[in-house]
Amino acid sequence: MKFFVTGVNGQLGHDVMNELYKRGHEGVGSDIAEAYAGVPDGSPVTTMSYMSLDITDKDAVMKTITEVKPDAVIHCAAWTAVDMAEDDDKVDAVRKVNAGGTQNIADACKAVDCKMLYLSTDYVFDGQGTEPWKPDCKDYKPLNVYGQTKLEGELAVANTLKKYFIVRIAWVFGLNGKNFIKTMINVGKAHDEVRVVNDQIGTPTYTFDLARLLVDMCESEKYGYYHATNEGGYISWYDFCVEFYKQYGLTTKVIPVTTEEYGLSKAKRPVNSRLDKLKLVENGFTPLPTWQDAVSRYLKEAKL
Repeated sequence: MKFFVTGVNGQLGHDVMNELYKRGHEGVGSDIAEAYAGVPDGSPVTTMSYMSLDITDKDAVMKTITEVKPDAVIHCAAWTAVDMAEDDDKVDAVRKVNAGGTQNIADACKAVDCKMLYLSTDYVFDGQGTEPWKPDCKDYKPLNVYGQTKLEGELAVANTLKKYFIVRIAWVFGLNGKNFIKTMINVGKAHDEVRVVNDQIGTPTYTFDLARLLVDMCESEKYGYYHATNEGGYISWYDFCVEFYKQYGLTTKVIPVTTEEYGLSKAKRPVNSRLDKLKLVENGFTPLPTWQDAVSRYLKEAKL
């Protein structure tokens, strides 16, 4: 199969391209930068096809995708700076990328009649209660600009195409870019104690594992909405930090605090990010490994 992948300078896009290479698929990567700007780790993605593309440029998106003629597009590109998205002077830019850019991709996919896989987020829900969110739940009440614009992207895909996958993920970490593990290990090395929120509950997602699942999906025709995070149970950010500090060998004290006590975030965060993933199994997809195992593999690869 021939794939077109957006956002390959990010954590997930990088791993998707490497997964495509492993399986012998043809992958064309894109991002807004003039040249590939990912980790120089010698992985195949650094030598695969790369095209500079601004997804907010409707004509450029249509021209590029109609020329490439992919069998599937995996749309990883997004505005993901959640707090910055709340700035009044950034809202239009965020919407232009997450909603408008996604509409442009969907329109081009329709023009060439190819599959589209869109990465979304638990932030499309209001994050209240304790029940895991089901993938086909339509009770959308985003708490922040990021969640609202990602929801608008979901609707753009679902209202434009029939051959689509919408995959909601949460708490993402991978080799190529910034993430919670990298940040907190650096902080832990410099401080005797750290404060971490313990009342936001969810499950981490390792992009290396997720990339495998996304390609599995695109090789199928089992379209629809899905949730995908690693297995291993629901945890808090505090639990997550304690585990990777332990695996890394850091003795920094981790102090659990409530979201209110932490108080540093501009954007409101969901307290319930539990995602129900049963639909994956029901449709014959292999679930991701446990997050504890994913952390172990990540730490060996990341060499932090």
